[in-house]
Amino acid sequence: MSILRRSWKPVLAFSAAVGIGTSSYLYLSRPPKSPSFEIAVKSKNSSGRSEMTTRTLPLLSKLALEERLTAIQGRKSVTRHGGIKWNWHTAQLNANDPIEDTMAQAIVERDEKDGDYMFFAVMDGHGGFWTSRLLEKVLIPSVALEIGKLGSDPVSFIPKPKTALEILKSYLPLPLGSPPPQPRRFTDDPKYMSLALQTAFANVDSEIINAPLRILSNPPKDMSAEPMALPSFLPAMSGSCALLTLLDTANRDLYVACTGDSRAVAGSFDPSTKQWSVEVLTEDQTGRNPNELTRIQSEHPADEAGSVIKRGRILGGLEPSRAFGDARYKWPRETQQKLSQLFSGVLGQPMRSPPGELKTPPYVTCQPVITHRKLDFLPSSDSSEPGPKSSLRFLVLATDGLWDRLSSAQVVSLVSGYLAGVRGTIPRSTLPVVVANAGVEGKAHKPSENDEGLQRGTWVFQDDNLATHLLRNSLLGPGGNEDELRKLVSIPPPLARSFRDDTSITVVWWEEDNTPSDTVKAKL
Repeated sequence: MSILRRSWKPVLAFSAAVGIGTSSYLYLSRPPKSPSFEIAVKSKNSSGRSEMTTRTLPLLSKLALEERLTAIQGRKSVTRHGGIKWNWHTAQLNANDPIEDTMAQAIVERDEKDGDYMFFAVMDGHGGFWTSRLLEKVLIPSVALEIGKLGSDPVSFIPKPKTALEILKSYLPLPLGSPPPQPRRFTDDPKYMSLALQTAFANVDSEIINAPLRILSNPPKDMSAEPMALPSFLPAMSGSCALLTLLDTANRDLYVACTGDSRAVAGSFDPSTKQWSVEVLTEDQTGRNPNELTRIQSEHPADEAGSVIKRGRILGGLEPSRAFGDARYKWPRETQQKLSQLFSGVLGQPMRSPPGELKTPPYVTCQPVITHRKLDFLPSSDSSEPGPKSSLRFLVLATDGLWDRLSSAQVVSLVSGYLAGVRGTIPRSTLPVVVANAGVEGKAHKPSENDEGLQRGTWVFQDDNLATHLLRNSLLGPGGNEDELRKLVSIPPPLARSFRDDTSITVVWWEEDNTPSDTVKAKL
């Protein structure tokens, strides 16, 4: 009854209005006030100085919250060789407008004996979306092209003789009954597959960085009439991290190529102990990563040792130490000045100035760090084969918007719980994970499963999409605060960028299934 009273406003009415001898109250309907909340934002005052001000924003309804969380999500399942069913779920939430993250997936189908190449990639753009959107279209095809160049003709990997005895043995016939050395293909060798990945990444970035230089070498008379002016320039000036995984199901090989600070983790299950473990497959490549700091300092003169990384950032500006594009950190200063003069007309403004400490570029590389491991899943037909007790069950690839808010172990907890059938709201302490490899983190804020605030509270298992499930729980805040989730999602882009980052998530897992399914076909 009290709620009803608050939604009506009493208005004094005179007896002449209502036909009663004494005065009375007339109740008029008033709609309830929409809920709102306040955030602190940085703005410039009348003198041009930055200051913090308070801004009031409307709070999304629960229905609108769900619509925004699930607006960009997808799923796919295919059954392939050996009766293995491959599943992947994806989800995105933007903080920028438009979103600067992109994702890509592809299956290169081969014959029954050779299995498939399965590609999954997430790209984290910065300074605009042009580089990441280009990578979405060309990175996987470029890698597939390089693998195709390895060819299908078998080649021998017999080591060359080093001693006189070995030379003599090489001319002697093999003993009776001895099988001849089996030739191998380049595609069967992780060394050559890793080289193909590195070559593809380098070729793509070379094209991005050199495209504007080709126009500079032969500039048109009218830049505004040059159709390739902006398409070649913008992907070079913006930048993007890229994280690509390649699953070679024939050889049971997993390759992870990481350029930047996106992260891939794997979840493994040990049936003997009934425990899950987390394996971090990448390192966050930023100036806060000691390995990256050492590498960059070694590539430049000693007098730049204190300036190549400032506040954990490249020359004090860019956070990822490896990226596609970002030509401001790769072109010489003189080249940038010439390009600024040439392109300022079509840009409508001068090109952004080079970093102040720029002396001996390049400071940023696209060269990925390649991680290789065996895929130790065992189909039912091979269940008698010897193998490791712990079997890899799933992969999670995500841009740093997820890892800013959840640790690798928490992500594996959430996925393993989901795959085990957990549903509803549960205490966080009920999903323990054995951390096998914590990896090297390179972020200023490092969520940790050991933080007291992150151990308290609850996890929510309500989504039917695994990637959206991770997205939701990453935004709950310490202790599983659903009010925090609602507020964070209610902040519109680009204001949201001050409170969270663009987030893109891909979860891949596999299971036994004999049900046929459609596949995505491609040919090398």
